[in-house]
Amino acid sequence: MFKPILKYLLWGVLAAAPAAGRGQITTPLTETDAVAWDSSLRLPAQDSAAAHRGLAGVFAGRAGGRLVIAGGANFPDALPQDGGAKRWYDDVYLYDETSGWQTFPGALPRPVAYGVSVTLPQGVLCIGGCDAQRAMEEVFLLSLADGEPCITAWPPLPVPLANAAGALVGGKVYVAGGNEGMNPARASRRFFVLDTSNPRAGWRELPAWPGPARGYAVAAAQSDGMDNCFYLFSGRDYDGDEPWTIHRDGYRYNPRLNAWYRLDGDFPVMAGTAVPFGVNHILFLGGKSHDAATPDNALRLYHTVTGTLTEYPVDKADFILPVTTAAVSDGDGVLIASGETQPGVRTPVVLRGKVESTLHRMGWLDIVVIVLYFLSLAWIGWYFSRNQKSTGDYFKGGGRIPWFVVGLSIFGTSLSAITFMAIPAKAFATDWSYLLFNAGIVLVVPLIVGVFIPFFRRLNVTTAYEYLELRFNAAIRVVCSVSFMLFQIGRMAVVLLLPSIALNIVTGIDIYLCIGLMGVLSLAYTLMGGIEAVVWTEAVQVVVLLGAAVAVVCSVAFRLPEGFSTILASAGDAGKFSLGESFFDLRQPTIWTVLIATVFTNITTYGTDQTIVQRYLTTDSERAARKGVYTNAALTVPASLLFFFLGTALWAFYKFNPQQLSMSIADSDAILPWYMSTTLPRGVLGLVIAGLFAAAMSTLSSSMNSAATAFVTDIYRKVRPAGDERHMLRVARWATFVLGTVGILFAVVMASWDIKSLWDEFSKFLGILLGGLGGLFLLGLVTRRANAIGAFCGLVGSVAVQTLVTQFQWVNLLLYSTTGFIACFVIGYAVSVLTGGSRAEKTDNLTIYKNRN
Repeated sequence: MFKPILKYLLWGVLAAAPAAGRGQITTPLTETDAVAWDSSLRLPAQDSAAAHRGLAGVFAGRAGGRLVIAGGANFPDALPQDGGAKRWYDDVYLYDETSGWQTFPGALPRPVAYGVSVTLPQGVLCIGGCDAQRAMEEVFLLSLADGEPCITAWPPLPVPLANAAGALVGGKVYVAGGNEGMNPARASRRFFVLDTSNPRAGWRELPAWPGPARGYAVAAAQSDGMDNCFYLFSGRDYDGDEPWTIHRDGYRYNPRLNAWYRLDGDFPVMAGTAVPFGVNHILFLGGKSHDAATPDNALRLYHTVTGTLTEYPVDKADFILPVTTAAVSDGDGVLIASGETQPGVRTPVVLRGKVESTLHRMGWLDIVVIVLYFLSLAWIGWYFSRNQKSTGDYFKGGGRIPWFVVGLSIFGTSLSAITFMAIPAKAFATDWSYLLFNAGIVLVVPLIVGVFIPFFRRLNVTTAYEYLELRFNAAIRVVCSVSFMLFQIGRMAVVLLLPSIALNIVTGIDIYLCIGLMGVLSLAYTLMGGIEAVVWTEAVQVVVLLGAAVAVVCSVAFRLPEGFSTILASAGDAGKFSLGESFFDLRQPTIWTVLIATVFTNITTYGTDQTIVQRYLTTDSERAARKGVYTNAALTVPASLLFFFLGTALWAFYKFNPQQLSMSIADSDAILPWYMSTTLPRGVLGLVIAGLFAAAMSTLSSSMNSAATAFVTDIYRKVRPAGDERHMLRVARWATFVLGTVGILFAVVMASWDIKSLWDEFSKFLGILLGGLGGLFLLGLVTRRANAIGAFCGLVGSVAVQTLVTQFQWVNLLLYSTTGFIACFVIGYAVSVLTGGSRAEKTDNLTIYKNRN
């Protein structure tokens, strides 16, 4: 009688021995990532055999900052093949580093195992499960009250489910598959969702995946590059005593589109676990394939954008990855809560893994290249400081800047470091749907050169907002100008912060050092040389920026088997060059949505944005200003193609080299900096980082100078109109210094206090206010009857319409500013007509009709 017990004890020792004897073990994954495993944590010993033997099918998650493990089942007396009886448990275990383990026997409503557990802000949601007799539909929230488990009933599942798979996506819990009964157990093909923001509404059934029924599947939530999605992998089909059918397929469900997509690849992970890492990786931990040629004790890394699955076998002498358990994301690591290591054998080990990534530091040659670049910018600022004799020089360059430099400057102003990273990142993650949006300036060039440039040049204004006072009244001018200045301060902070974060993630360069270098140097040359220094440095920065992009594209092609042919062939087969769908649906980013959005967005940007309008006034003639716009348009199209192709090339590179893509990348825009830091040779890396700095600093200096221009011209001159030019020049420099410093400090605050959500709301509010500016300017330019009351109501109405559109998402986000543009124009004109309009003889000089008289 002792033989089964001895055999069981031996299996238990084997399951736990590697963990006890080896302590920490490191498993290499990608070329820069490894997982350091700690097997020292074990479920606590009790009088009952449960903790000694370990548990399978537990609920696990986090509540109140503590690890929660609850329920589960094991064979406490003997292995099942030796006649051992399975036992279910209703105990709860809590753990944290300070207090250690706490055990609460019988804390669950009933003994249960093999359910789905999802961590919510309130606690761990425990869904379904089973005991020996039945599958269960009960759902409850396991939270903590005064340090003890608290059970709250939630709406039950529509049907009983055990051995299902589930995950939390966008505040909604999705549950797929499982079995609806125990005697006999039959695989289910059901798919349910529960909105955790409104749990009383209960579960809804959704269309199932386009594949067979299954239990013991593996689920995870991760981004597909555009949307957060629900992923379902593997599992098995079974019907009573019939042999198992192991599935090795995978599916993606997109909640926004309410659609399933089958994944390419082989996923032998039945009964294993999975956790998301970074922005696009899913890490599989163990699983069963029942295929001698496929290792079960393995880590597998799946990338949702490239569709690659990389396998990393683990030596069983190191540790055994358990199955039929739960994995909990733990910051930059993962925790596996006990589980089954052999048929009938559980492990008491709570396996903890932490991802360790190797960052690539810059070499001395890279630093030399960056320093030389910075010194050249400082020299430009000093050189043009000699020409600054008046505010006309400081804000308008004395009208002596060549047209081709103005064109490069307009192009550089519209390209920030965010764009330099974001466009390749968007093309890497999706396709070329947004290409038309970026190249949309071509569509509005006739309107800009035919209407806006002649108008601003004829009025000889310094800021675009001067026109609003002439056409309407001073209050509207001040409101729009102040909104513009606030927006530029926020824009400076974001342009400084986001590339600094990306560079810190992939190279380890200190965030505050990046912010300080870019901010202080931009402020210095802008302060000294005014708009002339800004425009000329932007021209240099555009050359550096485009050169860096070309260098990266050539580097990628050089590292692929057949160079550009590999990029074109693989990306073409995957549909990466698609410009989007051609059907008409304003809620989706179709071709029509993008075209409509780009027209209105570019009218607002190139017709009313002070950072752009200011460039029109720096040339010696209207003809030169027009040539500057043509130069910008001519650069925008090939540059957009270059940056989109760069993102597609990166996709092809990591499609063929998945082991070089780190799973620790937590910023979707960091894909280009990551490639730079890990692949480019010394010196070239410095050049490309200089290009990234160039993209940031071109936008930064433009924001500093244009915000100072708006302050001096629209605000200060109204308070002290009698100041001489020398005094105004001093005020202009002080305004540049103060506004620039505030923008830099705002970036530091956002980096140190983690208040990015505050910036999101701040920028959303100002963006909504500025979104109607295009409509306001067009209202003044093309209508005779528009008056101040109508203009004010148009602005207010634009804010209201955009707020509603944003809240209810009636159209795609690309069209938010379009709705503001149209609303401001329509409401402004209607109110103007209803309030008597404006006298034509007073307004004709301020409309396009002046040229017709």
